[in-house]
Amino acid sequence: MNCLGSHLAVAAITASFALCLPASAQLVPPPAKPAAPKAPSPRAASCHNGASFDRFLAEVKQQAVAAGVSQRTISEASPYLVYDQSIVNRDRGQRVFGQLFTEFAGRMAAPYRMQNGQQHIKQHAAAFARAEKEYGVPPAVIAAFWGLESDFGANMGNLPTLKSLVSLAYDCRRSEMFVNETIAALKIIDRGDLTPDEMIGSWAGELGQTQFLPTHYVNYAVDYDGDGRRDLLRSEDDVIGSTANYIANGLKWRRGEPWLEEIKVPSSLPWDQTDLSVQLPRAKWAQFGVTYPDGRPLPNDNLAASVLLPMGRFGPAFMAYANFAAYTEWNNSLIYSTTAGYLASRIAGAAPMRKPAAPIAQLPFNELKQLQQLLVQAGFNVGKVDGVLGQQSRAAVKAMQIKYGLPADSWPTAELLARMRGGTAQAQPASTVR
Repeated sequence: MNCLGSHLAVAAITASFALCLPASAQLVPPPAKPAAPKAPSPRAASCHNGASFDRFLAEVKQQAVAAGVSQRTISEASPYLVYDQSIVNRDRGQRVFGQLFTEFAGRMAAPYRMQNGQQHIKQHAAAFARAEKEYGVPPAVIAAFWGLESDFGANMGNLPTLKSLVSLAYDCRRSEMFVNETIAALKIIDRGDLTPDEMIGSWAGELGQTQFLPTHYVNYAVDYDGDGRRDLLRSEDDVIGSTANYIANGLKWRRGEPWLEEIKVPSSLPWDQTDLSVQLPRAKWAQFGVTYPDGRPLPNDNLAASVLLPMGRFGPAFMAYANFAAYTEWNNSLIYSTTAGYLASRIAGAAPMRKPAAPIAQLPFNELKQLQQLLVQAGFNVGKVDGVLGQQSRAAVKAMQIKYGLPADSWPTAELLARMRGGTAQAQPASTVR
């Protein structure tokens, strides 16, 4: 849930946004058994002054004790605190790919997942009602994350958490982060929530049915079933209460406010205003001609909202409210966060989103990469030039659209690429999808 990297094997790379997806979205299932641990890579120790893994681990254990972890827990966990080069290879080798929002949402927010969410809300009505009363988070919001992250506990990952965490901690890419996560995992054991052998999850160390990193597990997991443990692997009540606690207090959910609604936008809309960084009263959007999909007017009030166009002005359109920030904080992929908000709205009873009236043109991978290179040459920071348009690239695209007098909807087009090339459109025909 924390966008540590795509959990997907890349079959193809297409245009759109960088993805960072939960285990339930995997295209290729992980191996049944992790590869046998290998000797630590000498390169991995470069950020630890050349210290061996054993020496590094001894220091981590000392930090854990200083943080309050008992020697008993250190002893219990030690057989699981081993280095596995295959985890590091997986982290370094992960690649993200672009995918259109309608494709991803069509698969991940499919009717069966909406129906499963509604069924789980009925099945655990008491826990959901308690969570909404205590934390102000609607059941549909919790259920959507639950479904997307693990299909309600069916797919939580199958790798030893401690091994994953300590291997990533020894590697230099995000060492400090994973040292903290390792210590947090030891705290989970120390307070009796899980035993070392019960800690099985994703390759990046996320745990439970809504895929909490150990630090979030320590800070936000609650014992909702009253058995004295915070068990996010097996207790549905604990999952519901803990997820609500994290959304409310970790992600600063606003009680009683909406999160995402589909809208219909007019062709005359000032496209440069369609951005999550631009918040206007709903009354102002109504003046611009924005309505609900069936033509009903927006409320004439001052509730601030942004217009979100995940596929540009010809694709689906949404009104994103302040609570949508909780989704982008949960996972900073715009496709994932928009899908999660949309799925929650569907579980809550909203109609399916309208399909685009015509196919949406999509630049081929090589042309997207060239566009990124041209944006970098123009002085923009687009992150990695990889043919995948994440939010930094989208912001740069919008800026160049404004410069060239094009509709500034952040969607890359052959016309924009041609302008940046300094000529007329000679691009290969863009692929189209509905």
